Amino acid sequence: MKLMKSRKGLTLIELLIVVIILGALAAIAIPRMSQNSTTAKERACATNRATINAQIELFHATSTTEAWPVVADLITDANYFPEGVTCPGGTYQYYGTDHRVECTIATHGH
Repeated sequence: MKLMKSRKGLTLIELLIVVIILGALAAIAIPRMSQNSTTAKERACATNRATINAQIELFHATSTTEAWPVVADLITDANYFPEGVTCPGGTYQYYGTDHRVECTIATHGH
């Protein structure tokens, strides 16, 4: 009888199975990570808008002239936003007369 030699390494079939499994895992994980990134940007934008809107109300309440601030001036004012505030990918503007800030990126909502 012939003795079998100890084999080292993987056969082609074993390697193919590993590649298929890794491909299936990547196909599941990559779209999920992309979706999480988009969701995080949308939530950051919503939080920023809420903060800016609160600061607009504060500015109006403490203003002696009862004037509404210009968003660009308020965002760069170190008294209201010491570290500044930016949208992840867009800009903030007024839309309408209700003195509320919205993002220029439609996917971030209003």
